[in-house]
Amino acid sequence: MAATLRDVADHAQVSMRTVSNVVSGYTHVSEKMRAHVLRSIEELDYRPNPVARTLRTGRTGVVALIVPEIDVPYFSALARDMINAAATFGYRVMIDQTGHDHERERDLLTGNDRTMLFDGILFSPLVTKLELLEMNSPTKMPLVLLGEHDFDGRYDHVAIDNVRAAQDAVQHLLDRGRTRIAAIGAQPLEQYATPQQRSAGYETALTEAGIAIEPELVREAEHYSRADGYDAATALMALPERPDAIFCFSDLLAMGAMRAVFDAGFSVPEDVAIVGIDDIEEGRFSRPSLSSVSLDTAFIAERSMERLAARIDDPDRAPEQIIAPHALRARESTAIAQSP
Repeated sequence: MAATLRDVADHAQVSMRTVSNVVSGYTHVSEKMRAHVLRSIEELDYRPNPVARTLRTGRTGVVALIVPEIDVPYFSALARDMINAAATFGYRVMIDQTGHDHERERDLLTGNDRTMLFDGILFSPLVTKLELLEMNSPTKMPLVLLGEHDFDGRYDHVAIDNVRAAQDAVQHLLDRGRTRIAAIGAQPLEQYATPQQRSAGYETALTEAGIAIEPELVREAEHYSRADGYDAATALMALPERPDAIFCFSDLLAMGAMRAVFDAGFSVPEDVAIVGIDDIEEGRFSRPSLSSVSLDTAFIAERSMERLAARIDDPDRAPEQIIAPHALRARESTAIAQSP
């Protein structure tokens, strides 16, 4: 016969509530007590009944991570780190993607999606601040927003200083002696925060260096993909006066841009230096290796999961905004020899 919660409590000589707290991942259990109970669980081969736990606690032990596109390397890395972070709080992660569908995002943010069978949401939306302000009834579900967006303070938010990250990338190119610096990734007709903030960082760095912004050097990208980076860089290399450096708003754009430079008969970094944002593994092992601004997905995952667990325990706590660190990783695409 399978061991029960009471069997574990009797074996460990503790209360059933203590065993339940350990099984549920309750944070306010001492490490000594947690280890003691876990030994009994292992010895008895106790398997918690998830249905019974949900009925007993009103919780599923599952949180949702919702992103625009799971196949984007940044979001894949974030999902990996989020799964690890959630495990330390006793949660499992269900991953979903919105596919850039604003109606889907609105349903999730307003609680209109009745299929949500989890305890809280870790959400990286494309919805804008204006759209968020227009939502009169935000979700009652515990929620932590992720990413670069400028939200209205109703939610916990773990963000990136995107303007500074872009500024650091362009400053790195300036420090390498490049003066005709292009940008790929602008979306002037969209109000998404990422392109707007990265454009602002690009412009700030050039302006502070006394370099005029040249509109022909700023190229749009509908999606932050290799193909869009390739197309934009191909157009840049065809200019009568080509750029000597390109700042790409993502590493995938940069990977496409590097191929376009080579296909146009030029070299990276000798003719054109290239830097991206995200620090994906592909860029570290490409040839030349890609200089990039590294975004600390482990920090983002740990702090956002910490905030979500706290909000699940105390729904009325005041929201907080946390800024994640970033760091520029200089490699061969900007003439810095470095091993992966």
